[in-house]
Formats: sequence, C-alpha cells, structure tokens
Amino acid sequence: MDEPIDAEIVSESTALDKPAAATPAVHTPAVDMPDPLAPIDYTDAGVPTFDYVRDRIENRIATSAGMGELTGESPQAKSIDEQMAERDKAGLDKLEEIRRSLRGE
Repeated sequence: MDEPIDAEIVSESTALDKPAAATPAVHTPAVDMPDPLAPIDYTDAGVPTFDYVRDRIENRIATSAGMGELTGESPQAKSIDEQMAERDKAGLDKLEEIRRSLRGE
C-alpha cells in the first residue's frame, strides 16, 4: 500500500511551474503566531504567569471581603442587624399590648 490511492504524483519542478492563479492562495506564516484570543495565563512550559497568579489572589481577597460584608461582619451590617432586632422587639411589644387590650386587661 505504498502507492497513493486516487492521487497524482507531481514532481517539484512541475509544482513550481504552475501559475499562482491556478492554485488557491493560502497564507501560512513562517513562524507560528500565538492565537490572540487564546489565554496567556500559562507559559509554554505550563507554569502560571505572575499576572495570572496576582489576579487570582486579588479575586479571592475581593470575594472574601464581599462574603464578610454579606454575613454581617462589617460595622454597617451589624448596625442594620441591631436596628432590625430593635424593630422586631418593638413590634412584639406592640402586638402584646394589643392582645392585652382585646382581653380587657
């Protein structure tokens, strides 16, 4: 099976003699250029770049800070929690007062 199937063997001199218009123009750069859309987070050796590591660390710090605010560790969240607790207590006191007045106490 060394012979090509359904193909024509063309010598190099014949391939060079053909006009360029007869063959489709295909741009193939001599040097492989990196894909501009490909991520450049890792080097060719598979090592993460400094920028990638720094971005990951900053993202984790921001996420941690956001979670802290959401869980009530910030002074503003604690203040809001205290205001809600006072409002709930005042509501329960008012409800108890209304119940006592309905019972005639």
